[in-house]
Amino acid sequence: MLAMAHFLPVKSLLATLPQLFQQLNWLEVFGFMTGALCVYLQVKEVIWNWPIGIVNNIVYFVVFWRSRIYADACLQLFFLSVSIYGWWQWKYGGTQRPELPVQRTTRRLGLRLAAITITAGLLIHEALRRFSSSDVPWGDATTTAISLTAQYMLGRKLLENWILWIAVNVLYLGLYCYKRLFLTAFLYMIFNGLCVMGYRGWSASLRRDSVAKAVPA
Repeated sequence: MLAMAHFLPVKSLLATLPQLFQQLNWLEVFGFMTGALCVYLQVKEVIWNWPIGIVNNIVYFVVFWRSRIYADACLQLFFLSVSIYGWWQWKYGGTQRPELPVQRTTRRLGLRLAAITITAGLLIHEALRRFSSSDVPWGDATTTAISLTAQYMLGRKLLENWILWIAVNVLYLGLYCYKRLFLTAFLYMIFNGLCVMGYRGWSASLRRDSVAKAVPA
């Protein structure tokens, strides 16, 4: 009887598996896989992160639009255009070298980006409040504005982009749990671990470049 009692919950769980699979948003699953691969390749400074990211942007445009996270949906279109720019910039944007090196954000640029981010967040919130049915205008606007800045910095290969991504991913975690996009929320937890790796890896790359420049040719 005891063995049977232990077996019944397992049998019940197996019986519900088909229903669980039917409830899965397979588009979100595909977005999960392409998103994780994209960030992993960014951490490793592999240029193929950009075309995979473009596929991920298209997938999540549909996922977020269906979930009424309109600013995040439109953000994917911006990400798509920046991915094309980033793809070119990483390949041809370096000075006297074919690939762009990791760089630090100057204080002046950092202040400009902060001002632009705050202004963009306020404008996006107002647009969402007036022209959409979004039930999370502040959360959607704030995460979108910070992500815009972080993605621009990623395209420029600025080290501090990872710090912004870590901060905004925490906000996204709460937003996606609220919208019941639990698989995407889990993906953003993975993103944060990869972002820490990215910051460490890019810092090491920056140090190597600095040492190479200091050594006479």
